[in-house]
Amino acid sequence: MARLLRAATWGLSPWRGYCSRETQGELSKGFVEALKAVVGSPHVSTAAAVRKQHGHDESMHRCQPPDAVVWPQNVEQVSQLAALCYGQGVPIIPFGTGTGLEGGVCAVQGGVCVNLTHMDRILELNPEDFSVVVEPGVTRKALNTHLRDSGLWFPVDPGADASLCGMVATGASGTNAVRYGTMRDNVLNLQVVLPGGRLLHTAGPGRRFRKSAAGYNLTGLFVGSEGTLGLITAATLRLHPAPEATVAATCAFPSVQAAVDSTVHILQAAVPVARIEFLDDVMMDACNRHSGLNCCVAPTLFIEFHGSEQALAEQVQRTEEITRHNGGSQFSWAKETEERSRLWAARHNAWYAALALRPGCKGYSTDVCVPISRLPEILVQTKEDLKASGLTGAIAGHVGDGNFHCILVADPEDHEELLRVKAFAEQLARHALALHGTCTGEHGIGLGKRQLLKEEVGSVGMETMRQLKAMLDPRGLMNPGKVL
Repeated sequence: MARLLRAATWGLSPWRGYCSRETQGELSKGFVEALKAVVGSPHVSTAAAVRKQHGHDESMHRCQPPDAVVWPQNVEQVSQLAALCYGQGVPIIPFGTGTGLEGGVCAVQGGVCVNLTHMDRILELNPEDFSVVVEPGVTRKALNTHLRDSGLWFPVDPGADASLCGMVATGASGTNAVRYGTMRDNVLNLQVVLPGGRLLHTAGPGRRFRKSAAGYNLTGLFVGSEGTLGLITAATLRLHPAPEATVAATCAFPSVQAAVDSTVHILQAAVPVARIEFLDDVMMDACNRHSGLNCCVAPTLFIEFHGSEQALAEQVQRTEEITRHNGGSQFSWAKETEERSRLWAARHNAWYAALALRPGCKGYSTDVCVPISRLPEILVQTKEDLKASGLTGAIAGHVGDGNFHCILVADPEDHEELLRVKAFAEQLARHALALHGTCTGEHGIGLGKRQLLKEEVGSVGMETMRQLKAMLDPRGLMNPGKVL
């Protein structure tokens, strides 16, 4: 979904109160010179335009910018920067491509933004072990371009061409998660600069094993930590064999219930689907108009399978049986690369298609995930709630793993409408929690979902997280104000 939010978003006034600069002080000239001594003068900026660019992501949250932006060139410089900032009590905010969706890079207390995009080397490829080591500036597309002739690929696809270590930090996911898992399933080891400058290898230096029973899972601790525990300076990632053959399809249904029931039945039948995406009738109509598709305006599934030609034939047959049993029609298969690319480009551009429903307005995307068995219940109810709210919105999601989004389009000058957007998003999140789900399947907590996190994990869970944070970051300087 990250790519879906590349369009202009805005500072929704109901959320602006999350940003506070109470403890921020302007950096001294001597401190700025010390930053330059570490990374070189060309790699430090206090210019207003540069700071503003680094003061927000693609979310609704808007804060004041950081006091300085630095671009380290290697892990040694990151370590020195962390030690310098921590020693002087200056907040540290890691920054990748800025495609996050929950205000994770907002400088709520000022400080130094550490832009890691200049560290963009692929350090080590081990094709026989299905693993690769990348620096934080390497993006998903850059890695897959590098892997093109290796017979391998990295399948986690949040939509945006995000940095891979940023995807680790946010616990990113995407359309392929139902088959290949999320970032949590595909990170083998991390190199992390801790707040005081010490270097940690979460699974041990150079290790790339598939499983281990050796002590606490430090790697898992940093996946999804949103920059609050340290700066990720390298990631060892799990790779997968490129599929021999791929086929995609669309299928229309008479109702939301029928479409989602089909999703559940396909998964329960153990059909090894690679992607299964849901678009409601409003979203399908918008995609038809925006991307030039000619699909039926009805609740629709986008499905894709990976495997051998023989296996695909069996999967296609079984899927057609299940969808027809649930009233599916207008089944259209796309086997050629160009056809599939056009289909998935339309899905990835659903954000722009939704914005076109109200030209001049702006968008906000919700993000919840529930157990597969509860998916029909929450999606049907959400569709009814969306109609009753009077808001302009559509539903799309990675329903194969229980994750979906409402894309809401509102007038940024209409305060009452923005309040209704906020209320709808919170109501949806609490509905997901009531069904034993989560308030965020892939966007993260950031600034806006801290109360929902407390409701999700409870007081003991929150206290445990605070204790972990205090142990690793006793001065509270790593990306302050986020998650907790």
